Amino acid sequence: MTRRSIKAWYLVHKWTSLICTVFLLLLCITGLPLIFWEEIDHATSYMAEPAAVAPGTPPANLDTLMTAALKEHPGDVPLFLGWDDHAPIVYVNTGPRPDAAVAEMSYTLLDAHTGAVLGKAGLDEGVMMFIFRLHTDLFMGLAGMLFLGAMGLLFAAAIVSGIVVYGPFMRKLDFGTVRKTGSRRLKWLDLHNLIGAITLAWALVVGLTGAINTLALPLQQQWQASAIAEFSAQYQGKPRPERFASIDAAVRAARAAAPGMTPAFVSYPGTGYSGEHHYGVFLHGDTPITERLVKPVLVDVETGEVTAQPAVPWYITTLLLSQPLHFGDYGGLPLKIIWALLDLATIVVLVSGLYLWLRRAGGPADRRVSEILEAGKLARGGA
Repeated sequence: MTRRSIKAWYLVHKWTSLICTVFLLLLCITGLPLIFWEEIDHATSYMAEPAAVAPGTPPANLDTLMTAALKEHPGDVPLFLGWDDHAPIVYVNTGPRPDAAVAEMSYTLLDAHTGAVLGKAGLDEGVMMFIFRLHTDLFMGLAGMLFLGAMGLLFAAAIVSGIVVYGPFMRKLDFGTVRKTGSRRLKWLDLHNLIGAITLAWALVVGLTGAINTLALPLQQQWQASAIAEFSAQYQGKPRPERFASIDAAVRAARAAAPGMTPAFVSYPGTGYSGEHHYGVFLHGDTPITERLVKPVLVDVETGEVTAQPAVPWYITTLLLSQPLHFGDYGGLPLKIIWALLDLATIVVLVSGLYLWLRRAGGPADRRVSEILEAGKLARGGA
């Protein structure tokens, strides 16, 4: 590789790293507790525990659960009903109107077998939700989400350019070398390169899947709008029904239409997920990976009959499959601990990179290129 090409790659690595470092630090720091969201939520929750029941006990009727939830929030209308995949708990989202914003919604947790109310709150409450919003969109909605996606792409560019730049550097040193002689900056450079090499594959996967995930909301909204428009054409001009068929019967019909799948949640008419005339029953598989793959079944809200099963496009499937790779929540607690350790290591890489830049702020790029070509034999001056 020529000196000119190394200089070009070095400048790419330098500036992509500098632009994204602060935001990547924010994402790594906020992402750390989010890895253990389920465990933290369970440890800090004031929710009552579901009752112990005999194996094979049938679940409560969903219409009964919905009635109990609406009693907890008088004046609200039903929006969503869903299931906890790891506990016999049903959650119900309600709001002042069908198109209520998230901040206006409330949720009620109910025992899936007894129907007892286990807890209730607003959706935007709690420290974990604050951390989640900071991690996903900086409280700026779609604009913040896309901005963080751009930072994820810059991070990927910084990783790739780092591989190109430090390839010649590392070939002349034994792997894992952290030189004890020379300046403090030299030790930090070796440490930065070593941890960067260890976390390389993980950081690249998490950075790219994080950037991909920021596209999930606009793409899902576009797909939902087009799919709903196609299957709702026959209801054109008809007002939204005021009386709904049994949601329990609707879910049974959807399960019969998609055998081998488990319901994840149900959307009510007017919420944006299923048009004005359908329940949207969203089902998923029963393995750590397939539980991310959602299949929608539209059930006529008046008759309770299945009217459509919109095909999920490939790009939505790709988005859904990328999420477990980003969150590391498909292998239980051991994998979450590995994800957390790699997250901490990436924080060290980001902080050490910032330190290295500050120690040479304003220095000429040609000097840094010379250091790389000479396998890191930096000037010994300075602490």
